[in-house]
This record gives sequence, C-alpha cells and structure tokens, in this order.
Amino acid sequence: MTTLLIADHDNATLSGETAKALTAALALGGDVHVLVAGEGAGAVAEAAAKLAGVAKVRLAQSPELAHRLAEPTAALVLSLAGDYDAIVGPSTAMVKNLLPRVAALLDVMQVSDVTAVIAPDTFERPIYAGNAVQTVRSADKVKVLTIRTAAFAAAAEGGSAPVEPVAAGAGDPGLSRFAGEEVAHSERPDLSGAKIVVSGGRALGSKEKFEEVMLPLADKLGAAVGASRAAVDAGYAPNDWQVGQTGKVVAPDLYVAVGISGAIQHLAGMKNSKVIVAINKDADAPILQVADYSLVGDLFTILPELTGKL
Repeated sequence: MTTLLIADHDNATLSGETAKALTAALALGGDVHVLVAGEGAGAVAEAAAKLAGVAKVRLAQSPELAHRLAEPTAALVLSLAGDYDAIVGPSTAMVKNLLPRVAALLDVMQVSDVTAVIAPDTFERPIYAGNAVQTVRSADKVKVLTIRTAAFAAAAEGGSAPVEPVAAGAGDPGLSRFAGEEVAHSERPDLSGAKIVVSGGRALGSKEKFEEVMLPLADKLGAAVGASRAAVDAGYAPNDWQVGQTGKVVAPDLYVAVGISGAIQHLAGMKNSKVIVAINKDADAPILQVADYSLVGDLFTILPELTGKL
C-alpha cells in the first residue's frame, strides 16, 4: 500500500499538522510519499524530506499552485492518484477545501476527521460533536482521508527522503481566483499546535475585559489564546481563536477554560487535552465535569491573583 500525504504549508514553512498526519499515514502500512504543491516551496520540501518515515517527497511548483486553491491543486492530485492506494491530509482549512473535491473527482467516499487507524480500510472518527465514535470501513479502491491531528503525535525528524520534481498537472481550470489574504501575526504560539492554551468565554463580558485579564495570564504561561464560539460571536476575540466543533480542535498538555460553560460543541474541540483546568463561578457548569482541576469563583478576582502568583 502506498499513501500520498498532502503537505500543509505557506510556501515557506511546513505546518506542524503535517507531521501529525504523517503518523496516521504510516499506520496504514506501506510507503508514504509527501506532496508539496506551491510556488517557491523548496524549503518546505526539504523539511518534509527530513520527517522520519517519508519514502519520497514530490514537489510541484507553478504560479497557479501558489495559493493552493482547490481546483488546480485537485487537478494535480488527480493526475497522481493512479499511483496511490490512499490520499491523506491533516484536517486544516486548506486540506478540508481540497480533499472533498478530490474524492468527488475520484468518485469515492471521503472519511473525515480520522482519529484512529484500525486497519488500512477501517478507521475511527467522532460524530455527534464527539459524543460518539463511529467505526468506518471503506471499500473504495482509493481511500481519501482527513486526519484530526489532535489525536496523533507528530512524527520525529531524522529522515532523508529524496525530493522528486513533478509536473504541475492539468493547469488552472479558472473556476476560482485568489483575491487576497489577511494573515494575523502574533508572538504567542499557534493555537493548533500549542502545548498550553488559555481560553475565555462569554462570561468575560467585553473585548476590553477579555484582553485585560486573559492576555497577561497567557503571556505568563507562554500560552496560545483561545475562545468559545459565544465569545467570538460577541466580538471579544477574533475568529481564528475559536476552539470547538466549528473552530479549531486542540489537544495541548494544559488547557485553561475561563468563564466557559462547556457546551458539547466546545468540548468537542478540547476534551482530548491532557490536563484541563476550569475557572467558573457556576459550580454546576458542564465544563467542571470534564476538568481535572476546577476553581469556582469570580474570574475577575481569580485571574489577576493567579497571574500575579505565576
């Protein structure tokens, strides 16, 4: 069995989610080839080649692949698909935009958010906001999988795979165009891969209070900052901080939930965290049922004191 792993990157650096998806791809058995599609992405290909377990890196570069739009990238993957038994990628925005199109063009079923590989044709995935686990067996000739990377450890470095240039594929079908992007820059760790996450909820009351009490705590801990959907919808935090079923799925070593009630949609995004700390004035809040440590009280008193003691 040979697997094609779609690399998630920004043409300069390889996403840490790719190394986690590689662990899942290796569990399928057989060789794993990594596809780096972009423009000026040689450094990304070199980083992918250093991951342990990678047999080959296939590098496709052209202007139409620069922003990894779904249509030209899918045409590229389709041109390579005949060589592979499985096409795999991390459940990132880019891959979730790409692989459903690939699956449709191949006329196969996509298995989304895989959390465990039972066999080369059998997988586990969460359903009902993570309240149940579904076991899926695929009879398709080519398995198309997105990987929930919070469930897998990152593959180590130490590899030395060859990098093979490949043609860019069928070209750009012209169905979409890149208009622009606004990239948020922060000195804090990236939310998806952070070892410590501090998240705030609607109880913080305003954007100003969110920043006043949450950010100093995050900075003391060297943590990424997250938020519940309610906090994001209320404008307390930007959309890319959202943790939950409709946001980012995280599994840090430490997750601190501040003023978050613990709706199942939020729990679906963080309940795999190794240690969960909940700070809430409601002793009956659902988040306290999954927390390893709970502190019941006024967060506006607790957080400044906690930050000071740290």
